[in-house]
Amino acid sequence: MSQDSLLLELHFPSQAEQLQHVRRKVSEILQQQHCHVNEIDCAVLAINEACMNIIQHAYGGDCSGRIILKIFDSGEELVFLLIDFATPVEEHKIRPRDLDEIRPGGLGVHFIREMMDECRFLECPDGIGNIFQMRKRKLKDKGC
Repeated sequence: MSQDSLLLELHFPSQAEQLQHVRRKVSEILQQQHCHVNEIDCAVLAINEACMNIIQHAYGGDCSGRIILKIFDSGEELVFLLIDFATPVEEHKIRPRDLDEIRPGGLGVHFIREMMDECRFLECPDGIGNIFQMRKRKLKDKGC
């Protein structure tokens, strides 16, 4: 990602109450990039859901964990990286729940996959933690 332009690097504790600040910063940065309001809303929702998954599942509610959000502009798309230092996840176990099952919760993975053009886990250099990458292509002639 050396040729990509870093738009934001945000470090925060794994606490749900931090997500309001995260959502606000993501929205501000994407507005500065002249992104379409729908694209901003999609990115904010996907990042919020991914962060909640890190807080609830990777850290198991441990508020002492750390999360890093990085947003890059690669020209044709925006790249979002969420980095944590929890036990590495088993990617094959991450599945959205059946949409026919009516109950609260469990839709974060579904929302993330619908809102982003690509999402995947990257290999961690030291084998510690997780790096979750999401990509969103920019809308033609409207910025993001």
